[in-house]
Amino acid sequence: MDEKDACHSCLTAIRVLRVSLVDELEGRITSVLEILVSREVFTRDDREEVLCQPGPRARVRKVLDILECKGEEAAKTFLSVIHQRHQQAQRHSKEGDADQPESTEYVKVRQKHKDVLRRRSESMLFYNTRHGEKILFSEHYVNLLLVDGHQGLELKRHEVLAFGQNRLSLQQKSGEHRKIAPSKLFASINENRPVKKVLVTGVAGIGKTILVQKMLFDFGGNRANLAFDFIIHMTFRDLNLIDKPTNLREMVLRKNRHLAKELDNILANDNKLLIILDGFDEFRHYRSCDVDIFVTEPDEDAEVVEVFGSLMQGELLPNASVMLTSRPVAINHIPVGCIDRFVLIAGFSLAEVQDFFSRYFQDCALADRMFAVVSENELMLTLCYIPAFCHIVCCILKDSKDLCGESPKTMTDIYVQYLVALLRSHTQARAETFVREQRAGPVQQLSDIVLKLGRLAFQKLMEHQTLFYSSDPDVAALEGCSLVSTFLDKTVAQEPGCIEEVYSFAHLTVQEFFAAVYCAVTDHPLSDALQHTTNPAEGSNYGHLDLFNRFLSGILSERNANLLSRQVGLCCHKEKVETFRQRIISELTMLCENGAHILNHLHCLFEQQDSSLALAVQPRTLRVNVSDETLSQMDYHTIKYFLNLTKGKISELDLTGTGVNYEALRDIQPLLLRCESLWLGENSLSMDKVQVIADVLQVSECIVHLGLGWSNIGDNELKALSSAIRMKRKLQELWLEGNHVTDRGLLSLSDLTPDPLKKVVAIWNDLTDTESLCAKESVTVNFTDDDSWDAWGAWVFTRCEVSSNEKLVTVLHKVCNISVHCFEVQWAKTFYKKLSQLIKRRIESCTEDDTCKKLKKFESILNL
Repeated sequence: MDEKDACHSCLTAIRVLRVSLVDELEGRITSVLEILVSREVFTRDDREEVLCQPGPRARVRKVLDILECKGEEAAKTFLSVIHQRHQQAQRHSKEGDADQPESTEYVKVRQKHKDVLRRRSESMLFYNTRHGEKILFSEHYVNLLLVDGHQGLELKRHEVLAFGQNRLSLQQKSGEHRKIAPSKLFASINENRPVKKVLVTGVAGIGKTILVQKMLFDFGGNRANLAFDFIIHMTFRDLNLIDKPTNLREMVLRKNRHLAKELDNILANDNKLLIILDGFDEFRHYRSCDVDIFVTEPDEDAEVVEVFGSLMQGELLPNASVMLTSRPVAINHIPVGCIDRFVLIAGFSLAEVQDFFSRYFQDCALADRMFAVVSENELMLTLCYIPAFCHIVCCILKDSKDLCGESPKTMTDIYVQYLVALLRSHTQARAETFVREQRAGPVQQLSDIVLKLGRLAFQKLMEHQTLFYSSDPDVAALEGCSLVSTFLDKTVAQEPGCIEEVYSFAHLTVQEFFAAVYCAVTDHPLSDALQHTTNPAEGSNYGHLDLFNRFLSGILSERNANLLSRQVGLCCHKEKVETFRQRIISELTMLCENGAHILNHLHCLFEQQDSSLALAVQPRTLRVNVSDETLSQMDYHTIKYFLNLTKGKISELDLTGTGVNYEALRDIQPLLLRCESLWLGENSLSMDKVQVIADVLQVSECIVHLGLGWSNIGDNELKALSSAIRMKRKLQELWLEGNHVTDRGLLSLSDLTPDPLKKVVAIWNDLTDTESLCAKESVTVNFTDDDSWDAWGAWVFTRCEVSSNEKLVTVLHKVCNISVHCFEVQWAKTFYKKLSQLIKRRIESCTEDDTCKKLKKFESILNL
């Protein structure tokens, strides 16, 4: 046995070192490949197969795959080759350090570049600052939480909403070892894996560009401990203007002509170079960056997307460090195999929101009073983690008392007040004042400008665009409008022979609001604008128009329609209002009957603030499915708003995988009493949460089905539930799969089966005496040949598919703890075969070493 292990030691070493080998060899795989061919370890066909791979990292992986087939001797030769190459590189590095001191000119150019970066980044235009007004960056910057690690934002709903609910748990879980300072972004994860490519992601307005500016500001002032001689900063807004083949040298010099004399040395010392590429989601070609045409030299001409792809894949300047920023919407188009570190900007903490208020109002007493107003409004507080939204809220609070007299209740309320507050601020008078003093002329002019902005917002939202160039006809139509600068931020993109103004709304949600205003008050048909977003399987566009639909609903409500008419001179068509109301009623009715995802439709209903709409929704069966979405307190408030206006039993309430907490469960307890089927699986249910469920079971006359699979409950929790079931004896089915229940816990249900409990499912628990338990009527602890399990297996597999890697590993701990005879059941064979294929796909795309190792462990278990 020992001899067998020894003979496989080199192949084993390659498997263990696979991830680090890819990082180590990506810059020199071609030379290693030539040596392997010369030593007849690889054939010429092998070499061609390797060279056909897109990019150096893929080529390294292909070499390692071929070695697996070649056997131990080939592996031994390979390890010998890379060891020799490593020693040579170390000797060369030492000699180079001793023999090539930095030239005086190099040092002078480096200092000049730092001075340039400091001047460029020392002040910033802050949202709606007036012309010429600047705020020193050092006075404005508020620390943003950086969370190291790929959090895998699942865009099942609008990105701002999806991350808004997750951010608090992220901030709480982020111990010091998970937080990361900007100056440490490129610090090595471990000695064997240098960090060269970093992806910084975060939702719109959260501060990605501000982070870049912070790094440039600190580097230029020698404040940051960054191990680079030069930082080259490029934005995709500028790169969008390049419409002909170019090269990296030209791209660098476009805004850094002072580097021309020393650029050859800078690019030659690429291990001391950091290239920052800001705003990948704004890149015109972001959907086609996985290129198969590469350039390897800085002077080699190619399309911009090919130069970018070559840089990311390590074909061009393989030793250079690259930092890429992007909204979550675009990260699926980045080849994740080339990213060494994923960093998520989690936004403001509660204390930083308060700090922002203090800086904005510059009066401690006023700031505290305004912060107290926001703290009482769950919706506003939820979104204030975004710095851009924080400014919007402060802007509203500054004037809203005069304008509306009450705190906003809905998203639309907030943005209508924002619109009116800015109009008042910049025109120094309300639209209704113009009506009295200057008849209708100025009001018409004001409404025309809002409509032009709305048209621009709507057209670009439907095209997934957030940047608008001055050459665009929709932008040209705004020329001469005095209020454009009130709502649009302007930057200037410069290229040789081309200077173009680039516009964007202060925040993505502002664009969505203006788009909804345009759709509501013009003849644009609703059918073209509204998008059904009821199924996560619809793909990457899922959730894209969630907030747009909410805004549209709120604007078409009587309360906000009157406010827009009075303050801005914009009127909604009565026919459109009625059409939209009927649509809400019919779609909610259909979704309730089908049990489809319903949350955004409930929010649209809530935006209307009209109880008669909810009363008009009368489905044959009331099924409310809000599963797989981390719910905020505002979400629960919206669900309660709807269900409190309905009467009778709730056929089904699905809260699977919603992260439900004790306070939320206790808050909706009266609704739980009306449920016939209640699904609470995939939530971590502690004893206090289980006690709420037990309280419901003790008194409910309705509940007959209860699902608690994968909810982390054990014997004590089950005993509490069994005592409650005994009180009312109404529950007929109890699903407990994937928990920590033992034989002792299951025995607490012995007097409850088969009456009232006709079915108890306890598969994948911590059971030992399964044979005697199988003999019990109505209790299922092992797989059976019953055809009904086929559909259940398909459902469980679907749950695995939509799970993040972290959640999948938790599920696999239970699912893979099985005996061989389980595979005798046909549906189980199919299930585990598909599961093995899923694990393999996840391993191929996994970027975290620890998670990858766990997935490989489960893959090997299933392969046995």
